[in-house]
Amino acid sequence: MFHQFIDNNERKKYGGTAFLELQYCKIKLDTPIKRIVSDKSISNWQNDSLYVYIDDLEAFYLNYNNMFVGGIYANKKSGDIDIYGINYFSPEKVLIAINNIEKNIPQDKEILLDWLKKSSKYNGIYILGI
Repeated sequence: MFHQFIDNNERKKYGGTAFLELQYCKIKLDTPIKRIVSDKSISNWQNDSLYVYIDDLEAFYLNYNNMFVGGIYANKKSGDIDIYGINYFSPEKVLIAINNIEKNIPQDKEILLDWLKKSSKYNGIYILGI
């Protein structure tokens, strides 16, 4: 379900832009939430991101929507994972997600857990919709 690519050429060959992107938030910790969730603050298609191909979106949502709680949208509201928009998860929310995933048996959890644990040096993560 999860993919990583060496560069954008490899990603484009696999599936173009038909991916959900899980991306580290590399903005400073004291940045206001308005700026964190602004599309101007996000640079898509990072080489250290984790990708979910469009064919796996339903499986991702069914397996992981309940694991990620309290994400913030671009409009600063919160709810289920928006597979078409910006979802920001603070470092504290990432820890909750890690804990939830470790307690459950979602598909491909080890790949995601390894990636999430590396986010501790960043200001959380984004789940960027298609």
